[in-house]
Amino acid sequence: MQPGDLPQVLTVQALAYADLMLESEATLASRLALSPQTCWVAMDAGTAGPTEAAIAGYLFTHPWRLAAPPPLDTVLDALPDTPDCWYVHDMALAPRTRGAGVAGQLYAAALSAAQSLGLRASALVAVQQSQGFWARFGYRATADVSPQIAAKLAGYGDGAVFMTREL
Repeated sequence: MQPGDLPQVLTVQALAYADLMLESEATLASRLALSPQTCWVAMDAGTAGPTEAAIAGYLFTHPWRLAAPPPLDTVLDALPDTPDCWYVHDMALAPRTRGAGVAGQLYAAALSAAQSLGLRASALVAVQQSQGFWARFGYRATADVSPQIAAKLAGYGDGAVFMTREL
């Protein structure tokens, strides 16, 4: 992903989430700036070049602390000095690409980058009943979360679930 991709990323975000979970360009740009090697876009097949290409989906991830997921729609100023997990912040696909394997390709590319950083665990907050989707990538719901994590989950909407996996 490149900074110039963000306008199209915001379009995909709006298509995927409607008005329910939209995050600001500043929030997403902060993650890209802090960890460009773990943020990815998928381009529509058959597009000719960067000026004509359409973004089919995106994945924002970054090193973080397992016990402290960042609140939704929060600009990050820095990564932790001692990250202990790969945090999967957001993946969204344009409706036209669902079922085409785009999610798996994005995840595989980012996972390879995360593993090269030496991180041994991953975490995410599953929203909009997406736990089954993330379970296919090896994530499991954390049944007993700390009060700090529970408070952050409340900001992600009803039914948000903290999930983790080993890498």
